[in-house]
Amino acid sequence: MECIQTEKHFVHDLKLKILKLLNVILITAAFALVWHFFIKDKVVSPYFAKGNWLIYFIYFILYDLIGRNYNAFLVSYNRISEMVYSQSLAAFITGFILYIITWLLEKHLPNIPVFLLVFSVQILLSTAWSLLVHRWYFRTFPPKRTFIIWDMRKGMTDLINEYGMTQKFQVVGNCHSSECVAHPEILENIEAVFLTGVHSHDRNVIIKYCVEHDISAFVIPRIGDVMMSGAKKMHLFHLPILKLDRYHPTPEYLFFKRLFDIIFAIIGLTITSPIMLGVAVGIKKYDGGPVFYRQCRLTQNGRKFYVLKFRSMRVDAEKDGVARLSTGDADPRITPIGRKIRKVRIDELPQFINILKGDMSFVGPRPERPEIAAEYEKELPEFRLRLQAKCGLTGYAQVYGKYNTTPYDKLQMDLMYIANPSIIEDLRIIFATIKILFMKESTEGVAEGQTTAEAGKPEIEENVGQESVRKTV
Repeated sequence: MECIQTEKHFVHDLKLKILKLLNVILITAAFALVWHFFIKDKVVSPYFAKGNWLIYFIYFILYDLIGRNYNAFLVSYNRISEMVYSQSLAAFITGFILYIITWLLEKHLPNIPVFLLVFSVQILLSTAWSLLVHRWYFRTFPPKRTFIIWDMRKGMTDLINEYGMTQKFQVVGNCHSSECVAHPEILENIEAVFLTGVHSHDRNVIIKYCVEHDISAFVIPRIGDVMMSGAKKMHLFHLPILKLDRYHPTPEYLFFKRLFDIIFAIIGLTITSPIMLGVAVGIKKYDGGPVFYRQCRLTQNGRKFYVLKFRSMRVDAEKDGVARLSTGDADPRITPIGRKIRKVRIDELPQFINILKGDMSFVGPRPERPEIAAEYEKELPEFRLRLQAKCGLTGYAQVYGKYNTTPYDKLQMDLMYIANPSIIEDLRIIFATIKILFMKESTEGVAEGQTTAEAGKPEIEENVGQESVRKTV
């Protein structure tokens, strides 16, 4: 039985890899045709055949790497629209890089319409590939029989429905973790299990059972689990040991991170200065109020600094002195121009100055206001663990969460970043940030009238009879 299951997994993965390879080949082929007929003869020193193939190979590798960073080929988990968006973005960035290379080879600006033509063809190819492969996949592989095991988390079934994952996961039941530990036979004939906020003892018992019986286990971790992910493997006393410390990255990492911040903050200020000037004029013209907005925030080790942003709300947005989270586009305090600049994060551009000063980095936990952080810490004392690292313009929680993601989940995502600091991870997050700039759900606000403390409370899912209900902790 186990051999049959292993073979099925192998065939499943092999088919997907072949289809993903086909996508990369198709997108690269579209570029190669344009290069062959419109570009290669215009370079100052035309390549022989091997040189042209090297250009195709560079495009192939770049598109594949950027696409993987954007999860552009996850047929079994992504919506069609997200795959097309991710692949198109990967193709655009790769095309832009090759445009710069072509510029250097031709020694004059290449023909922009040619690159726009190939990009249009690539969007069509991406759309066709995504539609056909998505349809084939879910006709070939039926949804997995799925069981939800919970402790202190929001209802997983709701999330599966909300994110359109019912074609992948067919939820057939749920129970509290203690019930599953006592009666593991309830997982018989189950193909996938979600463990949501389960305590370590129960979780370890359940995942051992899942591995033994070839059940895919999707674990939503607790804070301690995330911190353990950064533990260093050691061998002492002839025993395997995991060593866990407070955040202290290597000196060379901090040096190159700071050098990167300085160089790209200067570049960012230079490139965006026309945009910033236009926004400043628009804000001033709208109501005559100040262009910039300074707000006290917390960075590494609780140090306070003033973050600089373009003002996107009315001057009297917090005239009563109470700190409030934005409720999104419907927030009446947001000005018309503020609504526009917030959609694509233009209001954040002045923070290049904060980065240049050293108050912030490009990548790190998002800085919170002291008042809001204090509210969160009443319910979640561990929230201060985010302050181990210098705050950032973007970060793990900004890329993979939303504005209204709960502080508990923001903390976990930030701790994932803190646990494994590296320049490669920083670059990956920066590239991933580009993807979310135009995704509306990443800027969703909290519910109107909801306090900062209420926005941060996780939920418990309980089983009452045949129904699952949720209540605030």
